Amino acid sequence: MKKIVAILLVCFSLFAFTGAPTYKIALLKYNGGGDWYANLETSLPNLIKFCNDNLRTAIHPEQGIVEVGSPDIFNYPFVHMTGHGNVVFNAQEAENLRNYLSGGGFLHISDNYGMDKFVRNQMKKVFPELDFVELPHSHPIYHQKYDFANGLPKIHEHDGKAPQGLGLIYKGRLVCFYDFECDLGDGWESVEVHKDSPEARQKALKMGANILQYVLTGADHQEKK
Repeated sequence: MKKIVAILLVCFSLFAFTGAPTYKIALLKYNGGGDWYANLETSLPNLIKFCNDNLRTAIHPEQGIVEVGSPDIFNYPFVHMTGHGNVVFNAQEAENLRNYLSGGGFLHISDNYGMDKFVRNQMKKVFPELDFVELPHSHPIYHQKYDFANGLPKIHEHDGKAPQGLGLIYKGRLVCFYDFECDLGDGWESVEVHKDSPEARQKALKMGANILQYVLTGADHQEKK
């Protein structure tokens, strides 16, 4: 736990400076048969480049890949999870993820379409006492460098429902942000992958940048002061 707190403090102090990459963010590899690798090639790398170019972050351009139960997860201040299908955490993995999140780490989940009924059950193993709650549009995560007055942008239609930004809040801190009926991760992909419009891709990247800025600048801690 001390390691992830130390990494976050470094991220906070270096957020506004350019220079050599100082830390990595990672894609979460999970079991169960779901395609954790769905957006492996371009999604997170494109978001990293966008943040380094527009937020002056110093994130390593190459994403990390980390397994749920690995102690290496504590090396990353931000972990991204996506896919279309089944997700399974065993007891050790659930405990490891809980320790990571309760110790200062952050998980962003982006439903590619089809993982919702699985990921909710598995996150209950991690925090049995918590339920996902919809964050109000006034929440600071929507009002970082980029303003999203109406909450999450709609990137892919899926079932035609309104997008929802859901969170797990542990001891007053947002530890997990879940975009549902939105598909931010697909929106970060290179244009040739999904043929999304430039406007949709920009909205997705800007919202992704907001999430990272919220995490890396310690916005949650600022709210408590």
